[in-house]
Amino acid sequence: MTTTTVPEFQHRTVLLDEAVDALALAGARADGVFVDGTFGRGGHSRLILSRLGAKARLVAFDKDPQAIATAEQINDPRFTIVHDSFATMRESLAANGVDQVDGILLDLGISSPQVDDAARGFSFRNDGPLDMRMDTTRGMSAAEWLATENEQTLEKVIKEYGEERFAFQIAKAIVARRAVEPISTTRQLAGIVAGAVKTREKGKDPATRTFQAIRIFINKELEDLEVGLTQAYASLAPGAIIAIISFHSLEDRMVKRFFASKANVEQPDRRLPIRAVDLPQPELKLLAKIKPSDEEVDANPRARSAVMRVARRLPIPSDAEAA
Repeated sequence: MTTTTVPEFQHRTVLLDEAVDALALAGARADGVFVDGTFGRGGHSRLILSRLGAKARLVAFDKDPQAIATAEQINDPRFTIVHDSFATMRESLAANGVDQVDGILLDLGISSPQVDDAARGFSFRNDGPLDMRMDTTRGMSAAEWLATENEQTLEKVIKEYGEERFAFQIAKAIVARRAVEPISTTRQLAGIVAGAVKTREKGKDPATRTFQAIRIFINKELEDLEVGLTQAYASLAPGAIIAIISFHSLEDRMVKRFFASKANVEQPDRRLPIRAVDLPQPELKLLAKIKPSDEEVDANPRARSAVMRVARRLPIPSDAEAA
């Protein structure tokens, strides 16, 4: 039998206490059913389990085989790990006998072990194969994609997912270089980008935005988030809490808009003869927007861009309640 070896890389879970505190694991809620949609290296899951009661359940998801190998080391009958994206939440929960849950946590950041392991190809600082897949068992690697994609699509991905203003120049440089030699390592790509970017943001490597864009595209991160938000919302029981940690503006904008669409319901003209029970009702209550403390950012600079949004699922009022 083949086993997955998990390399030893340190990982600091961002907003660890704040995220678990947001789930309000006290009283009757401590015996509820919860979801950690992005297990990573298990920081949030382990703390959640430490606060749950004996009758509780925690179902965690992750696409990364190394994360799955770490999760399988947790010997706790309350814990279940699913090797898939949180975008499959409804189906996967149903397969595990769960219809609705009392809380969901999504940490959308890439974990430090993934970045620090050169073999994964996420980092422009460490030379390694240009892979970038969260799930190395399926899909196309970044190197394979860069070798075949047309210049217009390369530019679009880098511009939209990386918010890179030099996307045209970078895409053109990639196409020119691959005509000479395969682009197969992170150092090659970082060098191509550095040569194409004319000005650099202070304190930021010129390859940062391009690497972000390619990683998001290869792993379908925004598509997963769009589907996952709908899946997560449909899984929330009345009174359930959802907390989502984002690390760049594209993700946070999607989360903010989704929450707002459920919390801010447009009301009809008051002069219309509409019963209270028939008025549109908000489905989420926005609870908090939380950023890491200065102390956490000092200890872990990768936390600096994180923002967590928290909301609670509201019950749908009955005719009697609304009358």
